[in-house]
Amino acid sequence: MFPFKVAHLTTVHAAGDVRIFRKECRSLAEGGYEVVLIAPGQGTRVEEGVKIRGVPLDPARRVKRMTVGLGTILAAALREGADLYHFHDPELIPVGIFLKIRGKKVIYDVHEDYGASILEADRDWLPDFWRRLFARGVRLAERVGMTFFDAAVAATPAIGDLFPAAKVAVARNYPLAGELSATGSVPYQRRPYHVVYAGGISESRGIREMIGAMALMRGRPEATLLLAGEFSPPELEGEVLSGADMTGVRYLGLLSREELAAVLGNSRAGLVLFHPLKNHVAAQPNKLFEYMSAGIPVIASDFPLWREIVVKNGAGLLVDPKDVRAIAEAIGWLFDHPEEARRMGENGKEAVEKTYNWSKEEETLLGLYGDLLQA
Repeated sequence: MFPFKVAHLTTVHAAGDVRIFRKECRSLAEGGYEVVLIAPGQGTRVEEGVKIRGVPLDPARRVKRMTVGLGTILAAALREGADLYHFHDPELIPVGIFLKIRGKKVIYDVHEDYGASILEADRDWLPDFWRRLFARGVRLAERVGMTFFDAAVAATPAIGDLFPAAKVAVARNYPLAGELSATGSVPYQRRPYHVVYAGGISESRGIREMIGAMALMRGRPEATLLLAGEFSPPELEGEVLSGADMTGVRYLGLLSREELAAVLGNSRAGLVLFHPLKNHVAAQPNKLFEYMSAGIPVIASDFPLWREIVVKNGAGLLVDPKDVRAIAEAIGWLFDHPEEARRMGENGKEAVEKTYNWSKEEETLLGLYGDLLQA
């Protein structure tokens, strides 16, 4: 028998989400908790010790998800009768408050600075006036919610600073050790001249600059940018993929973790070219550490925090993310200096193995659960 039952709730993320399922839920299950993940989907199944209960929600239908969907996920949560509820989306704050009033332990997992994200979103679904109003509303809801909730789990220290220090635990999105080290990796100097971007594809994450940089490399027909992930907003996909400057660009779609490991193990560099927005400058993007864990050098935005990670560890090159020529020159330099590039990749991999991995964050998460449930 398990001493405690815990439930993770999300209306936005898929059941296989890396942070929610692969890191947090699996860590808790391995730590001796009975774990249920309630997420959009159908049916109930058990994967790697975690019960996944699907609820009939479409994450793309925002209005219905944020109205009717709240009642749907609350009903599913109450049926589970968990001792602690851990939710992952700001729209679930009212659900969290209701569960706390019912006497449950409640944790709010804050993946990003949602107020800043709403203000800075590419082609957001709200007009500017309503976007500003909605951002203020989210910040107010978070402040009110934290007077009820037992704790907030923040994905970065900067996000943690937005909440009462006494109630915050920081669990960074560092990768699982060895997860993206493909067994069939090609020796670095024999790899094709591929660079990769994996993650959410949007204007503010540099898709136009990446494509522009590849256009400047037409003299190197072997140079290829591999794009993996989903476009945001969805209509950007058709606009980008039908553009005239797609020379040297291949879109792979959404990849499994195994497929991503294989792509990284056959590439020469990973790109993280976020624009200098408030929500980006203080971020610690998962993909930065994933590239490092796979042993490939990174070409990243020259932000102070990222400089500390990349330059300190000799793991890649930094550029102005809006300077298309600088991006192209950085790619060309890594192609022309394979031994130095290989060494950068090894440096990054070593840094992840020693410091930037999930094992230390797992300890933080398990410590928080122990404090709340055994008090």
